[in-house]
Amino acid sequence: MNKKTTKVLTQPMYYILLSLKEKRHGYEIMQYIDWLTDSRVKVGPGTLYSLLSRFEDDKLIKLVSDDDNKKTYIITDEGKERLNQEVKRLGQLLEDAKLVEGGQEDEFQDRK
Repeated sequence: MNKKTTKVLTQPMYYILLSLKEKRHGYEIMQYIDWLTDSRVKVGPGTLYSLLSRFEDDKLIKLVSDDDNKKTYIITDEGKERLNQEVKRLGQLLEDAKLVEGGQEDEFQDRK
């Protein structure tokens, strides 16, 4: 990955990579994210095409066709690994929240 690669994915980055587990073109990606998130996450065309270009440069996705002026992409193995790393990171955040919500942070106060 190049120097521009971010360690933590933003919501649009995450959902774009997630949507590309199947071949999709730009408008389909935006529709899929809207459907998947029940309209909670909106990815506009400027953000989408900027990130698609960046992801392609970083080898996280690849162009699979350019028919009828519609570029279709799919996630690469490197992109899947990056997405899996993010899923693990988000899972750890949830586990930390569960510890705090469950009152286990009190153990921190009792340590010696």
